[in-house]
Amino acid sequence: MQKWLILNFALELVYFTFSQISDLSENVFYVITKRRKKEENSYLPTVSITIQFTANSQVLIAIKDNGPGIPDSIKDKIFQPFFTTKPTGQGTGLGLSLSYDIIKAHGGELNVQSKEGESSIFTIQIPLS
Repeated sequence: MQKWLILNFALELVYFTFSQISDLSENVFYVITKRRKKEENSYLPTVSITIQFTANSQVLIAIKDNGPGIPDSIKDKIFQPFFTTKPTGQGTGLGLSLSYDIIKAHGGELNVQSKEGESSIFTIQIPLS
């Protein structure tokens, strides 16, 4: 199994498998691809990642896409195990749940802001020490 080594800014080593890191990004690319197929040439997919350091020793990582957004009716379910909006056989519903659990295990938070039809921003907040 391939592993990635991440050195956080408190100089402690944190190991993740590639699949753990890719769970969140896989969901982002799935939704922008879905919107691209729907809108064809009129849509330019965009994913941006920003990193900020806070005064209270936190790292904020924001992943923003211009996909279809998340309907209000399911926002409270997206981090639940086995919840998926993908067609049968294309998703397990574990990606965001595992991402949420991994971030929580490191003392962090994973939140989402979304406007249906416009965009989503997933924000990861992790303590430096």
